[in-house]
Amino acid sequence: MPTTQPNTLGVTPPQDLPTGVFSWSFFQDQLIQLAHSSAQILPTLILGFILLMSSYLVAGPLSRLLIKPINFMTDSKLVILVARRAISTLIILLGAYLFLRLAGLTEFAVAIMSGTGLIGLILGFAFRDIAENFIASLLLSIQRPFKIDDVIEVDGRLGVIKKVTARATTLVDYDGNHIQIPNATVYKNIIKNLTANPKMRGNVTIGIGYDSDIRSVQALALRILNQQKAVLSDPPAQVLIDNLGASTINLILYFWVNSEEHSTVKVSSQLMRELVNEFTEQGISMPDDARERILLNMPNNDPADTEPQPPKAPKQSMAALEHSDTLNDVSSDTDEIREQAEKSRDPEQGKNII
Repeated sequence: MPTTQPNTLGVTPPQDLPTGVFSWSFFQDQLIQLAHSSAQILPTLILGFILLMSSYLVAGPLSRLLIKPINFMTDSKLVILVARRAISTLIILLGAYLFLRLAGLTEFAVAIMSGTGLIGLILGFAFRDIAENFIASLLLSIQRPFKIDDVIEVDGRLGVIKKVTARATTLVDYDGNHIQIPNATVYKNIIKNLTANPKMRGNVTIGIGYDSDIRSVQALALRILNQQKAVLSDPPAQVLIDNLGASTINLILYFWVNSEEHSTVKVSSQLMRELVNEFTEQGISMPDDARERILLNMPNNDPADTEPQPPKAPKQSMAALEHSDTLNDVSSDTDEIREQAEKSRDPEQGKNII
């Protein structure tokens, strides 16, 4: 007589019951066992779920409480934000780990935690440039080599700082163009801050003839420099001999201005104009480099061959032009660029970190 073999589930069906009765009773037993198992593990699952939800709810307030010591060390918004989010993420991950452990999925919890670090490492290599810019933004936010509205020169570009986000630094140059420079490039390059010290030095070069009295010319040029309202008395202006040219003795005039109020370029332009006018009135020669001029087919005073000369402007109009506000304007262009930057649209979404 053949023996009855148990099925794969370890249950031996009785021989005198129909197959349908066996199937229904079998699944009924399985459901009862599942209900008993669920009833046993349900309190643990509820506890794990409560811990998970609690970690999610307390992550924000607890992170704000834990980063209070950082507020005393730095007032960087980006550093505080990153620290708060990192602490919140760790609290939520801890709640998820406890939930999986209470659910009996310890190995799965360990795998999730390990996978989180591995995924972070993979993403770090995949988005290396983005991560580099983000880290550079953190360092810039901590060290603060400049602030908003400062005039800086970095990577060969000069402009006013409009915005610094977690990705890039936005400059507005003196042509009104918006220039976005990655923060990694800003951090790794030489930063020239022209606003940190408002005093800026300018210079003007002018040549005089070898027949001129050098000391007298230097004294005259220094007097003209000190007469300028935009030129600061401290540090004092200087008139030095730069070099000896082919036909001129080249003088270089150094002066200091307040860059927040005056433009060195405009002051240099006004100085050169007044130096030329004063030297001309004093009979100080300003010769050009020696050149040989050869005139071919010189006409014999033929009026028809004479090149027409442009009409000279009336003296009154020239004097009015000389004293116009446009020519005498030595104000700084920085405030104008800042105003243009405020009126322009925001080229990139994101909050300032500085």
